[in-house]
Amino acid sequence: MRAIRVGAALAVGGTLLLATACGGGTGSPKAGSAPVAAASGSPAAPATSASPTSSAVVDIEPKDGTQNATPDALKVAVTSGKLSQVTVTDKSGQAVQGSISADGSSWVPAAGLSVADSYQVKAEATDAKGVATTATSSFSTLTPAKTSRSQDNVITGSTYGVGMIVSFDFGMPIQNKQAVEKAITFETSDGSQLKGHWMGNNRLDLRPQNFWQPNTQVKVHIRLKSVEVSPGVYGGSDRDESFSIGRSQVSTVDAAAHTMTVQTNGQVTEVIPISSGSDDHPTYNGTMVIEAKEGTAHMTSASVPGLKPGEYDLEVPHSMRLTDSGTYVHGNNWSSASTFGSANVSHGCVGLQDAPGNAGGTDTPAAKFYAASLVGDVVKVFNSKASQVAPDNGLSGWNMPWNTW
Repeated sequence: MRAIRVGAALAVGGTLLLATACGGGTGSPKAGSAPVAAASGSPAAPATSASPTSSAVVDIEPKDGTQNATPDALKVAVTSGKLSQVTVTDKSGQAVQGSISADGSSWVPAAGLSVADSYQVKAEATDAKGVATTATSSFSTLTPAKTSRSQDNVITGSTYGVGMIVSFDFGMPIQNKQAVEKAITFETSDGSQLKGHWMGNNRLDLRPQNFWQPNTQVKVHIRLKSVEVSPGVYGGSDRDESFSIGRSQVSTVDAAAHTMTVQTNGQVTEVIPISSGSDDHPTYNGTMVIEAKEGTAHMTSASVPGLKPGEYDLEVPHSMRLTDSGTYVHGNNWSSASTFGSANVSHGCVGLQDAPGNAGGTDTPAAKFYAASLVGDVVKVFNSKASQVAPDNGLSGWNMPWNTW
């Protein structure tokens, strides 16, 4: 349509130039041509009529020239017409995806814009008679003055156990929780869907309904940089992460029987004599997850609520953390061999027999279990005299029913 209009304009311009040359010249008419009549009466009608004006009115927000626009400010609307096309590009020329509403009255982007960027918008619409109009706007988005952290517990390329829960720590209270959840998405090779649960205002944990299937491949897409997580504070980071789920290992501790039964891929592979928490310091009941493998850990009673400094100060081998409050499954190289499988003597941890020395042994029950374990492996405890572990104490969210997760 534009090419036709340009051609028509040139033709009209050419006609006007020719008429001016003939009317203003002083030369005589060529032989055989009719003389030019003198102008009289009313002026001749124009060669073409003016182009019709569309009654459609397009409104673009932010307005042309706006600076420091928020990432959610972009909106295009039309009155007395329907949008036919909307094109939005950032400063690198990358197109912004979006959609026109079913009734043609508005357009919205598929996601928020990026902070610290500039955009150009071109919107076209037609009225009921098919007459088109175009509107444009150029604007820039704000540069955040404050950002939050978005630290998580995933290391790209790592392999985790079937109980792995992805946990984000934002380091500050988050108000726009729904937007944060929307900005964290997962791709899984088996189609597993994850759902988030807020452990207070600073922490978001995400997991599937049931334990992961072994050998699942997982990609995490984090798009928080342009999300206002709290008033005036933005997420600060866009990144992608990936990890794998390994074989299934679920270990069940019977505190009364002093045993830990290890199941690998659903089959019992070992029953290990253990010593769990004493009557005064019983081990939590419930489902816990290995959240860190710490090797030899320095443990003191001074760091445990309710204990007195000096009760113990030990270098503990083959230590794997189960809760943030200090529950471990670890090697014990200070109790007699007869303790394991017969008595609960720890301060709340699950102890496995180990050899003397800070690093423990290499062929002991503790060493073998440590070597066979992954972060994300499940450890369940029952028949203890303690209460059930809280869902926010470590990666213990499996103790919460799915309908309340």
